[in-house]
Amino acid sequence: MPLSTRADIRNVAIVAHVDHGKTTLVDKMLWQGGAFDARQTVATTGERVMDSGDLEREKGITILAKNTAIHYNGPSAVAAGLTDGMTINIIDTPGHADFGGEVERGLSMVDGVVLLVDASEGPLPQTRFVLRKALAAKMPVVLCINKVDRPDARIAEVVDEVYELFMDLLDSGSDSEAALDFPIVYASAKAGRASLERPADGALPAEDNLEPLFSTILETIPAPTYDPTAPLQAHVTNLDSSNFLGRLALLRVHNGTIRKGQQVAWCKHDGSIEQVKITELLITEGLERVPAAEAGPGDIIAIAGIPEIMIGDTLADADDPRPLPLITVDEPAISMTIGTNTSPMVGRVRGSKVTARMVKDRLDRELVGNVSLRVLPTERPDTWEVQGRGELALAILVEQMRREGYELTVGKPQVVIRHVDGKVHEPTERLTIDTPEEYLGAITQILASRKGRMEQMTNHGTGWVRMEFVVPSRGLIGFRTEFLTETRGTGIANHVFEGYEPWHGEIKTRTSGSLVSDRSGVVTAYAMVNLQERGTLFTEPTTEVYEGMIVGENSRADDMDVNITKEKKLTNVRASSSDNFEKIVPPRKLSLEQSLEFCREDECVEVTPDAVRIRKVVLDGHERARTAARVRAAAKAEG
Repeated sequence: MPLSTRADIRNVAIVAHVDHGKTTLVDKMLWQGGAFDARQTVATTGERVMDSGDLEREKGITILAKNTAIHYNGPSAVAAGLTDGMTINIIDTPGHADFGGEVERGLSMVDGVVLLVDASEGPLPQTRFVLRKALAAKMPVVLCINKVDRPDARIAEVVDEVYELFMDLLDSGSDSEAALDFPIVYASAKAGRASLERPADGALPAEDNLEPLFSTILETIPAPTYDPTAPLQAHVTNLDSSNFLGRLALLRVHNGTIRKGQQVAWCKHDGSIEQVKITELLITEGLERVPAAEAGPGDIIAIAGIPEIMIGDTLADADDPRPLPLITVDEPAISMTIGTNTSPMVGRVRGSKVTARMVKDRLDRELVGNVSLRVLPTERPDTWEVQGRGELALAILVEQMRREGYELTVGKPQVVIRHVDGKVHEPTERLTIDTPEEYLGAITQILASRKGRMEQMTNHGTGWVRMEFVVPSRGLIGFRTEFLTETRGTGIANHVFEGYEPWHGEIKTRTSGSLVSDRSGVVTAYAMVNLQERGTLFTEPTTEVYEGMIVGENSRADDMDVNITKEKKLTNVRASSSDNFEKIVPPRKLSLEQSLEFCREDECVEVTPDAVRIRKVVLDGHERARTAARVRAAAKAEG
C-alpha cells in the first residue's frame, strides 16, 4: 500500500550552537505567523517567549526542548493550494551538548531541521553535534545563516565552513550528494528579516519579513507520511504537567487517528501492554494548548489520563497494538554525588527540605522527564550518584533543587569510565577556542597540562585565532575559570563529547590549596586583614563559618587551617597605631558552577536555599591531618 501525505502540516526542529539565535528566530516566526493577537505586544509577552523558565531567562540559554505551532497562511501556502493555511509545528531545541537528550527527543518528533549558524562565528562544536544527529536520522536540512548584519560577518567563508562540516560528517555515497544540496536562507532574526539572495557582509537581508524562510521550509521539509491502512501509533517524546490535568504526555502521531475518550493500548518500555482511556486531548496553537476532539498522522499533541506514562512509550490501537522503537540517547559522561546536607548549619533556613526521602523523591521526579540522566545508589543511604551529559546539566539540576528549597551536599564532578578489552577508557571532548592572538601561548600551556591534544589552528587574520583540541573530560573540570582569567575574559570556549579513549594518566587541574576555617564562629574584619596576604578570601565580615569550611584559596599548593574569627583584643591603653585603618580586599563571590569547579577530591559543596559553601568532606582538622599522614607514609613505603 503506498504511503499517504498530509500536505497541511510541517514538523521542523530549529537546531544550532548555543547563542546563535534559535529562540529569537522562533519568536519572530510566531509574531509574523500571527500567533499573537492585536492586543499583545513585546512588552506584554516579553522577548524570547519560548524561554519560559527562570533559569533560562537568567542564563540566556535554552534548557528544555519546547514545541509551538504557527498557523501559516502566507503567499507560499496559497501558492501550494492551501487556502485555509497550514500548521507549522516548531521544536526549539537547546544548543548545549549537555542537554543533548532534549535534542534527540526533539528530532524524533520532526521530519526536517533548520540549521542556524552565526554569520561571524561559523560552525562550532554544538553545531557539529546537532547536525550529526540530524544527518544520522537522514533528515533534510535548511541552512539559515543568521546575524548577517553583524559588523564582523563573513558570510561566504561561513557557508564554505558549513559545506566542509557536512562533508566531514557524511559518508560517501548517493545519499551524501543529495544531503549536500541544501537550500540557504540569509537572515537577521533580531530584525525579523530573511532573503534567499546573499547580502553584503554586515548588511540586512533584502526582504523585510521572514517569508523566504517560510517558503523554503514548505518546499524543503517533507509533509508527514503515513500508512492509511495502519492502526493507531503515537510516540511519547516529552512530558509536562498541568495543575488541573496531572501528567501530560506529548506525542507525535505516526499512523491512525486518536480521539478524546478513546480506549487505547499503552505499550510500556518494559514490553507490557495496558488498556487506558484518553481523558483529555490538547493541540498547540501558538503558545497555548487548546482542547481538540481528535488528531491525525503528523500532529503533535498532548494527552492526559495516564499518570505513570514515560518517555519512549507508545499509544497504539487497542485491538492491534504495534509498539514503536524506544528513543535512544547518548551515554552520560560526567557524574557527581548528591546527598542530604550534613554540615553543622543544616536546617537553618525555615521550610527547607533536608531529609533523604525528600531528596530521593525529587531525583526520581527528575528522571521522569530527563531521559539523559541516571541516578545510582551509593554505599551511603543518604547519598546518590547522579550521571549526566556534562557539568552544566548537573549544575542546572542542583540549582533548580536549591530554588525549590532543598539542602544538599554535592561532590566534585567525576568522569564516567568504561572498561574496554580490560583497559580503562575515559570520555574525551572536542574543545574549540576563539581567542586574541596574544593569549595563544598561555592557553596552549594550560591545555598541555590537562593532557589536551591540538588538532587544528586557524588564523582568520583579524587578530583572533581559532584552535581545536581533543581533551579528556577530566581536564575540562575547572578549566573555564582559569581560561577566562588567562584571556582577561575575552576568550570563548565551547566543547562537545567526542568519544572514549584510553586513560590519559593523572591530571592536576588546580595548583593552589585551600584556606580552611579551624573553628566555628563569625568572620571578623580584623582576621580578614591579616589573612588576605595568604590568598583570596571567599567570605565577607559577619558571615557565620564552621570548622572544615573553606573560606578562601591559598596562594600555595597545600591547605592551611586558619582562624578567620579572631577578634582584636581591646585594652584601656590607646596605642599609637590604632588609627591606622587597613583596607579589606573585596571577597571573591563564587557561583554554584564555580564552586563545583573549585572543588578537590577531598572537598564538596554545601547547597542551601540562601547560600553555597565549599567545605572539606571530613570537617575535623585532626582527622584530616591523621589521614594525610597515613597517605604520606604509604607513599614513602611504596617509593
